Amino acid sequence: MFTAEPRGANGRSTAFRIGGMLAVLGLLVAGYLLQLLGVLRPGSPVPVVGGAALGLLAEALMLWRTRGLARRLAHTQLSRPTRQLLRDALLLGGLARLGLPYPGPGRAASAEEPVHSGHLGAYGAVLLLSMLGCWAAHCLCQGVAGKVRRSRRLPFVTRNIDTSGLRLSPAPPALFGQQGGVRLFAVSGLVTSASAVTVVTGDPRWCALTAAGCCAVLLAGTGQLALRLLHGRRPAGEEEALAWLDAWLAGYRPTVGMYFSGGSASAYQANMWLSTLEGLDGERPIVVLRERFMVRRIDATDVPVLCLPKVAHLMRLERSTLSVLLHPANSGKTSQVLRIPTIKHAFINHGESDKLSSCNPYAKAYDQVWVAGPAARERYRLADIGVADEHVVEVGRPQLAPIRPYAGPPARDGFTTVLYAPTWEGWTDDPGNTSVAGAGERIVAALLADERVRLLYKPHPMTGSVDPEAAEADRRIRALINEANARRDADGMAPAGAGRSGPPGAGEAAAASASAELARHEAELAALTGGGRRGAGADEVERMLVQSAPAPGHAAAVEQALAAWEESYWRAAPPWRHRIVTGPRPRIHACFNEADLLISDVSSVVSDYLSSEKPYAVVNTSGLPEREFRAGFPTVRAAAIVSPEAAEIPALLESVRDPERDRLGPARARLKEYLLGPGEPPSAVRFARAVRALRAESEAHRERTALLRQAEEEAARPVEAEGGVEAGSGAGRAEADGWRGGQLLADALGDEEGG
Repeated sequence: MFTAEPRGANGRSTAFRIGGMLAVLGLLVAGYLLQLLGVLRPGSPVPVVGGAALGLLAEALMLWRTRGLARRLAHTQLSRPTRQLLRDALLLGGLARLGLPYPGPGRAASAEEPVHSGHLGAYGAVLLLSMLGCWAAHCLCQGVAGKVRRSRRLPFVTRNIDTSGLRLSPAPPALFGQQGGVRLFAVSGLVTSASAVTVVTGDPRWCALTAAGCCAVLLAGTGQLALRLLHGRRPAGEEEALAWLDAWLAGYRPTVGMYFSGGSASAYQANMWLSTLEGLDGERPIVVLRERFMVRRIDATDVPVLCLPKVAHLMRLERSTLSVLLHPANSGKTSQVLRIPTIKHAFINHGESDKLSSCNPYAKAYDQVWVAGPAARERYRLADIGVADEHVVEVGRPQLAPIRPYAGPPARDGFTTVLYAPTWEGWTDDPGNTSVAGAGERIVAALLADERVRLLYKPHPMTGSVDPEAAEADRRIRALINEANARRDADGMAPAGAGRSGPPGAGEAAAASASAELARHEAELAALTGGGRRGAGADEVERMLVQSAPAPGHAAAVEQALAAWEESYWRAAPPWRHRIVTGPRPRIHACFNEADLLISDVSSVVSDYLSSEKPYAVVNTSGLPEREFRAGFPTVRAAAIVSPEAAEIPALLESVRDPERDRLGPARARLKEYLLGPGEPPSAVRFARAVRALRAESEAHRERTALLRQAEEEAARPVEAEGGVEAGSGAGRAEADGWRGGQLLADALGDEEGG
């Protein structure tokens, strides 16, 4: 029933994209052929202007819909300017061959005047010069805009840092500063439209004056851009900016930071630690990033954010007071910051699971590895990858505080909310990484078959990024859910026996009210997080300017607005409607609080969900027998097991609804402490203690290093004679230097051993 289709959803999507590109390419070729026909066989204005219009339609589709075709054409040297230049040449040639009546000196054109063939007279010259001027102005604008963009590219990017000393300014108008393709399209569209008016009215002034006007506007815009290159109007240069950065670091004196580098889909790995970083009392935290785009993907926070793309600039942290860096993920660029000897590094991970990736050998490069509880410590011990047990520190999972504890089974006359949150396929070929491809459709179909189930489907953000079959299965799962929603929506109310309370239509009315409330919260969040201008035409410098000094408590206001949004989100749909949850909102913890049951794979989702002690199930697609599966993965010990056939789903749902059938409650409580550590002291307290302890180690190491450096300098410096030995003699200097330098070295080494 659930065998893969020959083409599948991915095949249909690919075919649709290819078909769309071929259609746009056909429009482009047809436009050129029509224009060429109008040049070779003059007489009718339709081919010349109509062909140009078809070409512009194709350009519009490539600009906003089929950008892949534009990239492919550019690889063959048929870039957008080349295509437009050819189109304009054919348009001018066609208009010249048509011949139009034009007002001669001292007289007006009349309808009876014979058509003048061969040229457009004085207005033809104006049109030609204006078109050439448009092209010259466009190219000049492109060159000036590029220079302006380079002048506005600082060696770093910041958020929540006062940048008033860097002479930052708003970005130039996007039409002139960034969107060269849109600018060229707009000029071409205006000139082509004026050409159509010209051939209809027989008056060449429309075309000539429109082209001249476009040329004037382009020159004016270019002039405004050029003014931004004046010394007092451009941001600080690289040397000046780096000097400012050193001064800011010296003034802020950061103590602990979170270092993160990754792809666009991995920002959640850093975002989950922001609230923990903000809650460190007595510390001066900072977020250190490496990719410029990541600055925009970090959630709202009051912590200063500093992006240092170049390694040479990253090394400036060595001269700062930064003592500890926390690492939620491994990346290729992590090795670069590990070279700074004045900083202690702790790997905090972005989640713990029983997967092999949770015991990456890279972890031994850090000074310490911070884990949630005894299970992870045991995992590192068994993995034997070089991480010493004394370097493993149990800190719990402080970001799990918002997860509400188990409050009993769902109401008998209501819906059972099931969260299916499978993980992604991973970078390895280990069996059982994800259940999406091998079992996901059967699991979802079994859940949808129960009319008292409300399903929340939240796939991992990276699902399908490695295995195309996982992407196809994900699309088919979504299709199943959408079909089930269509059937339930057609009923207009909850299915029989589940949640039928109130008059017909009451659920829809409540959902409509919640939808309006959701829109209000959406607007509030957009205002707080910088929607609008900052998300469209703004560049890095403008965003740094706007985000340099957020109001006190800004992150708390965003958190409050987000919580209100999530509450409205759940109420904005009828209670029987299944949800496909993607994107950063609602957050996974909000889904935990909404769910009565979790079905997942071997992943960190299971460990986090277990903090609620609610029932959960793990899908076994590893091929291992259940006994070996439970023994090999500690997070599964208190879970119900679901096979790839999903035959266990009906009994699993009944055990969730009837507490007497739930035999795993005590096991979940024991496993929670094994995975996440004890409840007292709270995880936030243990985390803060670990930060202070590691910072103390770092500061002690700095003191020892300074003392050793002083000893080396003293050993190399000539000293006065001591003990009757003449200072000027080589023997005297050697003896004195050896005594003093040796004493300092001994003191330093003694401190290090004692510390």
